[in-house]
Amino acid sequence: MVVYPDVQVLDVTGPLEVFANANRRLDEQAESRTPRYRIEIAASAPGPVRTTSGIELAATCVLGDLRGPIDTLLVAGGAGTARALRDRALIAFLRRRALHARRVASVCTGAFLLAEAGLLDGRRATTHWASCAELAKRHPKIAVESDPIFVRDGKFWSSAGVCAGMDLALALVEQDHGRELALRVARWLVLFLKRPGGQSQFSAELSAQATEHDAIRSLQAWAQGHLQAALGVTLLATRAAMSPRNFARVFAREVGETPARWVERARRGRSTTARGVGLERGRDRDSLRLQQRRGSAPRVPAPRTGVARRVPRALPLRRRVNRQPTRGVEPWASRPEC
Repeated sequence: MVVYPDVQVLDVTGPLEVFANANRRLDEQAESRTPRYRIEIAASAPGPVRTTSGIELAATCVLGDLRGPIDTLLVAGGAGTARALRDRALIAFLRRRALHARRVASVCTGAFLLAEAGLLDGRRATTHWASCAELAKRHPKIAVESDPIFVRDGKFWSSAGVCAGMDLALALVEQDHGRELALRVARWLVLFLKRPGGQSQFSAELSAQATEHDAIRSLQAWAQGHLQAALGVTLLATRAAMSPRNFARVFAREVGETPARWVERARRGRSTTARGVGLERGRDRDSLRLQQRRGSAPRVPAPRTGVARRVPRALPLRRRVNRQPTRGVEPWASRPEC
């Protein structure tokens, strides 16, 4: 893991804890033939590296002293990225050693360092949602994707901000050791193996907590639970007890975007989340079936009902007219409900 002054501590410790936990889970299996992860924290200069939270990390090696092949080259992000971009020795190191590494990955704004080294040109990549536009502006040759939690393009991986580095690390563990070990690590660390949804869900939903305007904050919380409704300005303004014109002005001032754009972004995040949950449940069912075929998971007996009945398909509804209805009974009263 490459670090530098003012690095984000979670960008470093989050992914490294995933790898360390994978080692511990392998030790529990007494599997001696499977190689373990050897973790190194590398910096441009010897000595402690101060992070944005004030915690100091002890670099285990200096970049110039690294010898031998690097399996996975990881670059962290943080507030110090802007200054690290001016470290020509660091950029040259990334450009040189990435050529022979099996995998190269960035966490959060660490993508800017890979981009500066020219490693992401012509590739897909992501970074923290708040920095995606800047990455695309600085490096137009990169296909920046603002929604994914992480992106893989060949041997190059990049993740969204901060905690998304742990999602990326879990994906690397799954690539190396399979889904079963990655799932055990995720359970131990109380994480999703595949987090549902993308970055847009966080930027949309957290904006509802960011505004100090009570009426707008309450309205956004209500709208999050009614995204299927026609959330036009008139309806939203009525909920906020404002005129449509005043509401649109206040909302844009407090949230930083129009009501229509915020609703669209919130719906997109909710839709992505729903798809992610469905995919994850499908993967879990497939994993259970595979374990059952291997005999490593108990089979759950199907419920016994005594008689198996086939439910008939619903017949198309035909409109019938009773020309001579029974006295006192409406023509449609005797029709069974569908």
